[in-house]
Amino acid sequence: MASTDKAARRAKFEGAWNAIRDELLTHFKSCGMPQEAQEWYSRNLDYNVPGGKLNRGMSVIDTAEILLGRKLSDEEYLQAAVLGWGVEMLQAFFLVSDDLMDSSITRRGQPCWYRVPKIGFIAMNDSFMLEAAIYHLLKVHFKKEPYYIDLIELFHEVTYQTEMGQLIDLITAPENDIDLNRFSLKKHSLIVIYKTAFYSFYLPVALAMLFCRIPTSYSLPSSPKPIEPYEVAKEILIPLGEYFQVQDDFLDFSGVPAQIGKVGTDIVDNKCSWCINTALAYATPAQRKILDENYGVKPTEEEKEIAKKMAAGKNGEEQGYLGEAEKRVKKVFEEIGLRKKYAEYEEGVFQKLNEMIDNIDEGAQGQQGVLKKQIFISFLGKIYRRQK
Repeated sequence: MASTDKAARRAKFEGAWNAIRDELLTHFKSCGMPQEAQEWYSRNLDYNVPGGKLNRGMSVIDTAEILLGRKLSDEEYLQAAVLGWGVEMLQAFFLVSDDLMDSSITRRGQPCWYRVPKIGFIAMNDSFMLEAAIYHLLKVHFKKEPYYIDLIELFHEVTYQTEMGQLIDLITAPENDIDLNRFSLKKHSLIVIYKTAFYSFYLPVALAMLFCRIPTSYSLPSSPKPIEPYEVAKEILIPLGEYFQVQDDFLDFSGVPAQIGKVGTDIVDNKCSWCINTALAYATPAQRKILDENYGVKPTEEEKEIAKKMAAGKNGEEQGYLGEAEKRVKKVFEEIGLRKKYAEYEEGVFQKLNEMIDNIDEGAQGQQGVLKKQIFISFLGKIYRRQK
């Protein structure tokens, strides 16, 4: 039943995208753009925006309905969907440009946009257009709203924060310049918070809060001092987003392709992940030497050939072949007890987040215009002990 409901929710959200996409293309055409450019822009939108899990965008809808305590009207739904798809377009902007910077090969099971024939470096301008489209939609749908400028400032602020995180990531872990001395758990935390947590977790909730007219501060009889709901939300959602990324890093190491839907590549790609940083914090000098010599080392041509054969093996499923260097790194991870350390981390952060959620003051039963615990309970429930 739950999966059916989720599929119906996704279908409705995708239906709103069709209307939003058509609106963007109609405006583009009205600017006198030639047919070739119209087709290019249409393909850019279709290829890069709607293909992911859509959790970020749909969270705007979910949060708004929790705050209002009811389903949205058709008019409200379209407005909230514009905000939700704004988050998805922001992510598309990040991913298209990130893939170009990282020389990545695939994204969401298909070639990265810049690798599509005839696209190349034009992908950079295409990424700019994805970002600019957000502000066009905000102007059309929200200019008359009293919180219009707040929406613009929120998108700008979160974009800047994400770009800060991207910079730290790029200079800390360049794929072909391996130096584990640049890594640390503190650096990892900073990268994750700025590159992922702000736009993936705080942005959708803050957008829904603005949409539902939640004020920046309010007083409740049960609280000795004024409550600042956006700060309260941030204090919970940023560590929750950090937990999500740590979990992702751990699954890259521990999960198999059949479980997580991909082959883990963080070790080979020299990623500044939670796993390597935790290993560095606990490694003996001998283990550190193994990590220095093997982390980020690409598989040999012979190993690549074996991997290809395995990928086309039983039922055509990817088997996840490991090169010798990657095997040595994973062996150190196991020796250090990374699985146990992750389990301890997960339980600790889960308990801490639940305590923070419990401390949210919702005022009187059914009170409107205040922060609701269910927003965060819902987020945490989707993440805790996920396996993919």
